[in-house]
Amino acid sequence: MALKLYGAAMSTCTSRVMTCLHEKEADFELVPVDLFAGEHKQPPFLAKNPFGQIPVLEDGDLTLFESRAISAYVAEKFKETGHDLIRYQNLKEAAHVKVWMEVEAQQYQPAISPIVMQFFVAPLQGKTPDQAIIDENLEKLGKVLDVYEDKLSRTKYLAGDFYSLADLFHLSYTYYFMKTPCANLINDRPHVKAWWEDISSRPAFQKVASAMNFGEKGN
Repeated sequence: MALKLYGAAMSTCTSRVMTCLHEKEADFELVPVDLFAGEHKQPPFLAKNPFGQIPVLEDGDLTLFESRAISAYVAEKFKETGHDLIRYQNLKEAAHVKVWMEVEAQQYQPAISPIVMQFFVAPLQGKTPDQAIIDENLEKLGKVLDVYEDKLSRTKYLAGDFYSLADLFHLSYTYYFMKTPCANLINDRPHVKAWWEDISSRPAFQKVASAMNFGEKGN
């Protein structure tokens, strides 16, 4: 039975899970959730995720929410197929993957997310992007990226010389960020830029990126 992923292809968190599923060559069905109609706040969906957020994964009688947790489950369930995203055969490498997964969630995401929200979500709400919020978080993101630049000068990827969930988790928000006038924050750091160009060109992400058109005309 194929996995069912409830979400929206343009969503950062849904695309995170979809990229992981493609990396693992897993069969899945994307069940579209109409965010603009508020479907994610209706009782049928709230029964799957009481927080009313996408995505949700169903695997038989198992229901999971939170994109990072879903991705970790997928990487473990299909650990022997596709690309090894968790380094399950090496305890130390696996530990480094977990460290940088946490860095993404605790350091990178809180800085980059408000910037993306201001450029892509605020206009849809009839608001002008708040430059003060953008500037404040650009400063935070710059400091995080300075750490990344140093780390990536010593290893090809964040957790080591291997691609992992630690890198994959950065893809969705960075993809949208690179469409903003602030992309130089990545491009001006040569090791970060090379890393981004590497991970964003992977076939698994390319399959997903084509549908990541949130905020574009008609979406």
